Amino acid sequence: TLFRPFVRKSLYFNQNLNEMQYQLPDVFPEGSADENKVLCFCVNGKDFYALAANTVYDYHFTGDAQCLPLYRYTEDGERVSNITDWGLERINDHYREEFGKHFTEVVGADSITAEDIFAYTYAVLHDPVYRYDYKNDLLREFPRLPLYHDFDIWRDMGNELLDLHLNFESADLYSLERHDAGKPAAKVMLRANKRDKELGVIRIDDQTTLSGIPESAWRYTLGSRSALEWVLDQYKEKKPRDTTFPERFNTYRFADHKERVIDLLKRVCAVSVKTMEIVDGIRAGGR
Repeated sequence: TLFRPFVRKSLYFNQNLNEMQYQLPDVFPEGSADENKVLCFCVNGKDFYALAANTVYDYHFTGDAQCLPLYRYTEDGERVSNITDWGLERINDHYREEFGKHFTEVVGADSITAEDIFAYTYAVLHDPVYRYDYKNDLLREFPRLPLYHDFDIWRDMGNELLDLHLNFESADLYSLERHDAGKPAAKVMLRANKRDKELGVIRIDDQTTLSGIPESAWRYTLGSRSALEWVLDQYKEKKPRDTTFPERFNTYRFADHKERVIDLLKRVCAVSVKTMEIVDGIRAGGR
């Protein structure tokens, strides 16, 4: 195989909380946050999708997830490539034969690196044609990596996508219009139904509405939901079934986080629009 797979099955990464941490300490040992990248994709669902992470991830990060790190760490703390020597050699041999004497010019270096392959893979897994052609296979088998022409273009698109998705919290705010009714909010909505999407609107509560959301922002989906809808769902106030729980532990109130959520929606909107620009570029001629 090209990558050595890693899977994690729990949310909190602490030996006092997790009976089984599996191989995750080999991916993100203590003190190594942001020093690795992981490609996570759904292996059990109705829709295939992929998303990158650069910190400790959950087994259900993207549904039932299979996770492929760029690096792994030895017991001595040494960071080594998680891409197999066999895979690295095969890909280099393929493109050396394809590009011939122009290999260095096209690739921009003497050889294709593990980082190049990671970025290339991320772009391929976002390719709409690839996802369509292998839709059924992707939901029941480990993805297989086609070796497209124009390796450098795919690699560069993958790096753009990685930068967007790993750094979404620092993305520029998308210029959405905010409309406030000028009265205290009484009902949290965090909604965007079919009609709202057609109008480019998100209803935050009965006081505040965001408008000007482009159609492309809704098209960037992670499974059956857009990235924007994931944010809306995660910040809703949810009433636990156990009545004793809210009294002691459930202190979350959306009003305390409203402004931060609005900023997050603007950032996710910006990332979604840019992502679809790249993905549409793949569709238009990246292959």
